[in-house]
Amino acid sequence: MSFRSALIAIPLAAAGMFGVTAATPAEAATSLTCHGTGIDPAAQLHYRTETLIKAPLSTVWKLHTAVEGWPSWQDAVTSVKRLDPGPLRPGSRFRWTTPAPPTPTTPATTLVITSTVQQVTPGRCIRWTGPAIGDGLSIDRGVHVWNFTPVRGGVLVRTEESWTGKQIEADPATAIQYLAPGLDAWLAALKTTAEAR
Repeated sequence: MSFRSALIAIPLAAAGMFGVTAATPAEAATSLTCHGTGIDPAAQLHYRTETLIKAPLSTVWKLHTAVEGWPSWQDAVTSVKRLDPGPLRPGSRFRWTTPAPPTPTTPATTLVITSTVQQVTPGRCIRWTGPAIGDGLSIDRGVHVWNFTPVRGGVLVRTEESWTGKQIEADPATAIQYLAPGLDAWLAALKTTAEAR
């Protein structure tokens, strides 16, 4: 999950359309997908955003999927560790951390996110899922989908993420304040870094 999006990411795993209600069947039909699978359609918390990156698709894809390098270009990611070797593929896992500031109901903490790739088509899409756990704060399941579409002048990158869990669903107004800006910041950092290469 992108919960990095958690706090900046409170993330999953960032300007777009954000919902704090259960997705309707029509919304689910228009969600981003990878191999036909998207975010959790029953999630109360979800957000979608996009940006045009003026760089080659190969540059954008490599930067985004070389997860070990995230801390070098994303301020909100403090560490990443691959849990298996090789290129990302279904079943690949990686563990990463992001600081989470205090909220009215949770203390400041470091979220530990364990993401598992569910679907991937190199250069086109990737979808991963996983929990985010910190002291006093947890997201039971984040689902993060990324789509990459070559267009004139660069790559249109679209992303959508959903979060589920009793704790965040008990305070959706606070959770929204982190999910949306987190994904927006992630895309902005991806754009800035890719366009500088």
